[in-house]
Amino acid sequence: MKHIAILGPGLLGGSVALALRDKEDVEVRLWARRADAVEQVRALAVAHVVTPCLTEAVAGADTVLLCVPVGAMEGLVRQILPDLDPDALVTDVGSVKELVCRTLTPLLQGRAQFIGSHPMAGSEKAGIGAARADLFNEAVCILTPESGVTSPVAIERATALWERLGCRVRSLEPVLHDQICALISHLPHLSAAALVNTVDAVCPEAFGFCGTGFRDSTRIAAGLPAMWTEILLSNRHAVAESLRRLISILDKSARQLESGDAEAAVGIHEFLETAKSRRESLQSGLS
Repeated sequence: MKHIAILGPGLLGGSVALALRDKEDVEVRLWARRADAVEQVRALAVAHVVTPCLTEAVAGADTVLLCVPVGAMEGLVRQILPDLDPDALVTDVGSVKELVCRTLTPLLQGRAQFIGSHPMAGSEKAGIGAARADLFNEAVCILTPESGVTSPVAIERATALWERLGCRVRSLEPVLHDQICALISHLPHLSAAALVNTVDAVCPEAFGFCGTGFRDSTRIAAGLPAMWTEILLSNRHAVAESLRRLISILDKSARQLESGDAEAAVGIHEFLETAKSRRESLQSGLS
């Protein structure tokens, strides 16, 4: 990789730029649509080239990283098609993969080397101002190669990109990726938002007494509503199924609490013990 075009100056795009900016063998180009965003990125000096011109960003680039919302990717790719090198690697950072792959794979077939990517890194904070060069250190990045379609070259080059950024690379089929991310990323965001909104509806005064437990449990609810609305709707079927499973588990807990008998106490204890064990194994990297 000698020239990377990062399309989108948000948290993830900015963090990739920062991580690569001081590498002597890589030229980092960052594209932003709005003039104010271009000026902000230039002031922060996170890339060698910052431009509102897609051609200037993409022409001659051997790697193109899409860091825009999932719903904007198809339109953006159509705009850059005339400037793409046929050997360029095109990948993305979207947290939904079935839609991205179904849309972009046929569009880029024979026009570039495409593979979906999803670095499992981020923050409740957004924008280039929150970008960090170490954001991807030890994070998992999921690649979503498509059987019989994705070339070995694309897999190899995408793996090298994310490993260079500090990621541990794994591969999943796009639909399975979305099912897993519904459980471990999208459902937690909904759950955090629901917890905040439950307190707000039942007893807003309780916010004044919150300790670290509530703050830790709801931190991600501070994410951008517009971005998360698009993510949830883009993966709506898997998220809805996961949400129904969570509601079922919570309903069972509510019934046990209402019962309050010895059998219920055993069930609640087993429920909490299982969660404790799984959380501890996750913490120690043994999940």
